[in-house]
Amino acid sequence: MAWGDPDLEGVWTSDNNFSIPLERPAAVADKEFLDGKDLEDALASRAKLIAAIADGGVVGAGPSHWYENLSARSRRSSLIIDPKNGRLPALTTEARARVTAEEASRRGRGPADSWEDRSLWDRCITVGLPAVMFPTGYNNNVQILQAPGYVTVTHEMMHDTRVIPLDGRPHLSPRIRQYLGDSRARWEGTTLVIDVTNFHPQASYRGSRDTLHLIERYTRTAADAVRYEVTIDDPHTFERPWTAILDLSPQKDMYEYACHEGNRGLENILRAARLDDAAAARGR
Repeated sequence: MAWGDPDLEGVWTSDNNFSIPLERPAAVADKEFLDGKDLEDALASRAKLIAAIADGGVVGAGPSHWYENLSARSRRSSLIIDPKNGRLPALTTEARARVTAEEASRRGRGPADSWEDRSLWDRCITVGLPAVMFPTGYNNNVQILQAPGYVTVTHEMMHDTRVIPLDGRPHLSPRIRQYLGDSRARWEGTTLVIDVTNFHPQASYRGSRDTLHLIERYTRTAADAVRYEVTIDDPHTFERPWTAILDLSPQKDMYEYACHEGNRGLENILRAARLDDAAAARGR
C-alpha cells in the first residue's frame, strides 16, 4: 500500500475449497495433497456431493449449473493441516461434560420449540467465526479494505464487517462479549495476523463458546491468490490447538446475502414444528 503495508485488498472467494472435507479421510491420512488415483477418487466423490445437493437434493437447492463454480480441482485432502493427520483433536473432558449438560437441559424440547432454539444463522444474526470463512453453496466471499492503522474484513454472509486496529492496543475488557469476538491485528512480515478473543457465549463453534480464541493469518501468495489460515486455540474444548487452511482466489464483486430477521423462513420453521407437535399429540 502507499503507506508501506502489504497489499491484501480485494474481494476473495473460497469456492475452490468447497467439498474438500474438513477432516482428512483415514485412507489418505499421510497425504496433505492428493495425486494420481487418490485425486481422481476424491474429485469423483466431491462431484457426487455437489450433485446430491443440486437439482432438489436438499431443501432450497437450485439446479446443478448454479454450482458449477464449486467444482474446481483442488489437490488438498482436507482443510485441516495441523495436526499432521488432518483430523480434529479430541474434545476435553470439560467439553464432553458441557455437551452432556446441554443435552440434559434440552431434554423434552424439540429443535424449534422457540425462536431461541434456532441458531444465530437461522435468525439472520451472524454465521459466526470462523465458520463464515469456510465455503458453503454460495457467497463464499470476503472483502479486505486497508487504511493506515486499520484493516477491515467484510463477510457478506450476513453483512458483518470487522474494523480491526493495527496499533497494538489491548483487547476489550473480558466483560465485553461479542458474536464475532474482539479482533486485534499486526503484521508478521507480509502476513496479516488477527487475534480474536471475547466471544459471546452464544457464538458457538464446534463446541467452543466464550472460551474460543482464534489466530487468523492472511498472506498474499501470488498476484491472484491469498492463503488464509485459522488456528482454533481453546484448551477448554479441544485437547490441543488445530489449524485449517483455505486457498482464496480473486472475485470481481461482492453479492448481497439477503437475509433479514423478519423473514418467512424462521416463521415457517416454527409453524412446521407446531404442526409436527399437533400430529404427534393426535397419534398418542
